[in-house]
Order: sequence, then C-alpha cells, then structure tokens
Amino acid sequence: MAGLTHIGPDGRARMVDVGGKAVTDRSATATGRIRMNRATLDLAMSRTTKKGDPLAVAELAGIMAAKRTADFIPLCHPLPLTSVTVAIDADDDACELVVTAIARTSARTGVEMEALTAVAGACLTLYDMLKAVDKGMTIGGVELIEKSGGASGDYRKDMA
Repeated sequence: MAGLTHIGPDGRARMVDVGGKAVTDRSATATGRIRMNRATLDLAMSRTTKKGDPLAVAELAGIMAAKRTADFIPLCHPLPLTSVTVAIDADDDACELVVTAIARTSARTGVEMEALTAVAGACLTLYDMLKAVDKGMTIGGVELIEKSGGASGDYRKDMA
C-alpha cells in the first residue's frame, strides 16, 4: 500500500505538489443513498413539493458542490472540471433514492473527491428538500465506484 501523500516527512499535513505530473484525462464515478419512508419516496418521485422539484434541485446542488470541492476539503487542488453529471434514481425495494455522480477533468490530479462531494451535496439537498415530511431519513453508502486516468491507473470497485 502506498504511503499517505498528504503527510510530509515531518508528519505535518501538506498539499501534494502535482507540478511534475502529466496532464491527463481523468474521470471518477461515485454513488450514495438516502433512505426514507415510502410516502417520502413517493413525494420525491412526484417531483413536486412546496420547495419545488427535489430531484432537479439536488442534481443541480451536486454539480455545484463538485465545483466547490477545494473550498472545503483543505488539501484538494482546485480542478478545471470539464463535466459533472448527477443522476438520481429510486430504489423502490429499499425505499431509497440513489445518487450517482460522474466528474471529469483534464488535469494533473484526479477527480475522485469531486465525484464524492457531488454525491454528498445532492444527498444533503434531498434531505433539506424533504425534511418537512421525514426527519428520519438517513444518508449512507457514499463511495467511489470507479476512476480512470493518472499514475495510479484505473480502479473499479468489486461489486460482488
């Protein structure tokens, strides 16, 4: 296992110097879930609440969150994102909304944190949009599914 690149030889946190790395095309896909009661899921899927369409607002919030990742993850590099997509689908059996985000860039470092931040931002926005009817919702399972590009190569989570 590689060492932690954000820890310097003196044990202090540091921003990794990526200046010598090649600019390459990179992408990352992340997912997460928000569990709720059946009535709340039905309301969300109707796309009409007093606050508006919760899915559309959350998808937009996820994109905005990805663009601001470096503002609140201290050691992330600000990246020129070339694309961010956020999609929200229902898992009727689990009574959950599933958020999937894909972030892309052409840069010296990866976009895993941007994809994960997009998912987290979308899930938090769904909670905000729906909390008036279900304060017991839970957010979980935020994880990296795959990434491509960069020196560390491609990664795909084993879904078995």
